[in-house]
Amino acid sequence: MPFKLGCISCKMRGEVEASATVDWLFKARGEADFVHIYSYDGEASSIIDERFQDRMEWHGSKKTFDLQDASVDLLNVTFNDSGVYRCIFNRVLSYEHYEFSTIATKLVPLTVVAKGTTTPDICVSITYLSNTKMSVFAAVCVYVPSGDACVVCCRAEYLAIASESKDNCAGVQVAE
Repeated sequence: MPFKLGCISCKMRGEVEASATVDWLFKARGEADFVHIYSYDGEASSIIDERFQDRMEWHGSKKTFDLQDASVDLLNVTFNDSGVYRCIFNRVLSYEHYEFSTIATKLVPLTVVAKGTTTPDICVSITYLSNTKMSVFAAVCVYVPSGDACVVCCRAEYLAIASESKDNCAGVQVAE
């Protein structure tokens, strides 16, 4: 069952042409540095770190070079996937006589826990926190007396709990 690592960075004015590339980095628990693990340029993706080979899939903006959603799916999640993921947007805004480059960075902490450490009738709980200190809480809960739906939800050996990185579009303000 895939686990979505969400990352969104958008611009304020749709009529300004832009292109973006996205890089994902990972810092495992106990590690000091981030390691480059994944890149996407609007056409092709590449998995850089062999630990994530065949385990990351693009789930973000499609059929555009103006990437605003850089979400990826992490497959076959294990305890070793716990840590902090960094999503970096490298965006170029194209004006009539010049181009303006911006970089937006989002952090996505991920904690992987054993299946049995959660409340039996709640499969996944996700907290969404924006980088602007405004928080919105969303819990995805499955209350199942018979347990059938929870089997579908919790089929994986582990559960992953993440804070999704989404800004309020204030990251790239386009001048009027």
